[in-house]
Amino acid sequence: MNKMTIDPAKSIPAFYAGQSILLTGPTGFLGKVFIEKILRSCPDVREIFLLMRPKTGSNIKERLEKILNLPLFEKLRKERLSNFEKLIPISGNVSEKGLGLSATDKQMLVERVTIIIHAAASVRFNNSLKYAIFVNTRATRDICILAQSMKNLIALVYVSTAFAHVNEPFVDEKVYPPIADWQKIIETVETLDEHTLDIFSAKCLDYAPNTYIFSKNLAEKVIQDYSSSIPCAIVRPSIVMSTIQEPIPGWIDNVYGPIGLFIGGGKGILRVACLNKTVNEDAVPVDIVIKTIIIITWKVGLTTYDHSISDSIPLVVNCTCQKYITYQDCIKMLFSIANEVPMEGTVWTPHTILTDDLVLFYILTILLHILPAILIDLILKFGGRQPMLVQLQRRIYVANRAVSYFSFHEWKYSSVNRLTLMSLIPRDNLDMFSLDCSNIDIRTYCKNGAIGGKKFLLREDMSRLEAVKAHNKR
Repeated sequence: MNKMTIDPAKSIPAFYAGQSILLTGPTGFLGKVFIEKILRSCPDVREIFLLMRPKTGSNIKERLEKILNLPLFEKLRKERLSNFEKLIPISGNVSEKGLGLSATDKQMLVERVTIIIHAAASVRFNNSLKYAIFVNTRATRDICILAQSMKNLIALVYVSTAFAHVNEPFVDEKVYPPIADWQKIIETVETLDEHTLDIFSAKCLDYAPNTYIFSKNLAEKVIQDYSSSIPCAIVRPSIVMSTIQEPIPGWIDNVYGPIGLFIGGGKGILRVACLNKTVNEDAVPVDIVIKTIIIITWKVGLTTYDHSISDSIPLVVNCTCQKYITYQDCIKMLFSIANEVPMEGTVWTPHTILTDDLVLFYILTILLHILPAILIDLILKFGGRQPMLVQLQRRIYVANRAVSYFSFHEWKYSSVNRLTLMSLIPRDNLDMFSLDCSNIDIRTYCKNGAIGGKKFLLREDMSRLEAVKAHNKR
């Protein structure tokens, strides 16, 4: 059977054959895993344009080379090395108006792109309102404007967050009325200076706990408003964690949110955490999120081919794992895992006091975090080394307060569209694209994540485990 005769409706790789994809956020956690999965599982894709920002000291080609040397790409390097040639870095910046694209690059994208995956976002909770709106809301508008001029576009998939609608206890797979008018907010942010905006922030945000949630909430409405002229979909992942199996179990490459707190706890630096022990944590493996994006793109793309059934509301999918474990049980389990795969350089025996009392949290932070940190920093200073623990504890405190909001609230999610998507996956593609989380063993998953954190984040040598265990016993 030759390639041309496979029906794209019956095969996801056949659908992607010959497609030109524009990916924003290729240097992020999701972006890297997306690149790897598409090149490996849909090898006949025509090309992937990567919107990248040159960094001081390295241009976009060098940045891409550095990414492709990660352990994440080892399997692909062995199986389909030539597919790396399909990656085309494009210089741009999502925080700039018009995405910072040159006229020639823009023209090339308009002529060639058939699919857009908009995964670029600033996921920091404490960004200024200006920066969050530029990166998360205005960039989404500019992607939509660019998409409108693309003659051959069959799908635009926007990666949102399961926490975009924090005032809804049950989150349906639909776009909700936004907190504010995104056009007015973009205009306000473009005209006012940072200082004035900071004063406005509290009023603007309304019930949103931070600028990240606020800007992502508005971006969903941007997608909805443009969906009458562009075939759109929205994927809403919850807390995105390490891979469950593809291409390697436990791959992780950033220290945001819960990962950072876990490492802090494992090293004995995090002695107290502010959270509600009885609330269920909602996390989802990154490879499940990527497969959801790939399948939803296929679904929207097929619908676009058939103009008779094109509708102008974006397809929304809540991408949550629906495997529930309370924060208390999760932390207990992580400490038992930390005994089996301990981290190097632990400062103290790992043990964290959990409290949901803010005053007690503040007092314990000073007693157990700040005072010992000041002491250790003084010792480091006198020993001629760089003091760094107070700085680190300050960052841990900020991260803890930011994450604590999510542990004080719990949401339930509709999964109708997700289950429909799962039922549409062609039988021959199930091995490659299954979204089923029901048989995940949480402990094995977390243990692989802990090993991944040691290897890929902290660059620790796994062959030294016994020595580390002996050190920790002492």
